[in-house]
Amino acid sequence: MTKINWDEYKEFKRVSHREDNFEILLDFMKSYYNMHSPNEIFESLHSDDLASMMLEKRGIVDAVILENYLFKLKK
Repeated sequence: MTKINWDEYKEFKRVSHREDNFEILLDFMKSYYNMHSPNEIFESLHSDDLASMMLEKRGIVDAVILENYLFKLKK
């Protein structure tokens, strides 16, 4: 489980082409931490208070739902 570096996220956000903070966070996790497993991403997001609220807002309660969300972003 990785602790999210929110200062680095803010820098990443400045150059991101996305507008949704959660989508930027997912890109950040994949890029900065080289995470590609939905299980690993979900565990890291779920363990962080702010990221956990982002998950709850979107109704993402497990890694399977996150995987489906990630799949939709690729389209």
